[in-house]
Amino acid sequence: QVQLVESGGGLVQPGGSLRLSCAASGMIISIDTMGWYRQAPGKQRDLVATITSGGNANYADSVKGRFTISRDNAKNSVYLQMNSLKPEDTAVYYCNADLSERISYSQSVDANYWGRGTQVTVSS
Repeated sequence: QVQLVESGGGLVQPGGSLRLSCAASGMIISIDTMGWYRQAPGKQRDLVATITSGGNANYADSVKGRFTISRDNAKNSVYLQMNSLKPEDTAVYYCNADLSERISYSQSVDANYWGRGTQVTVSS
């Protein structure tokens, strides 16, 4: 079984910064795309940013120029540096990964996993 564990959320004032981290663990063979999504109360879960194993990043228009996604393939980890935070960035942030998981000595399966989320609140 694979687990994704997020950390780094919290309360920050408008204009402030936070750095989210997500570490994947378990019987992982390889990880393709990793990403961050967010869900505000009463709204759907939306893409924030994704990054491929080769480092190609994609951002939602609402965070371009303020957020930076990065990853450490050796640590099976992805990060989200969030600067110039706004109240509308308030949400639960979820880590996501497309990966290949070993299920037996000779078998693997492609799977998608989510973390449990970390709360980010931007308020004065």
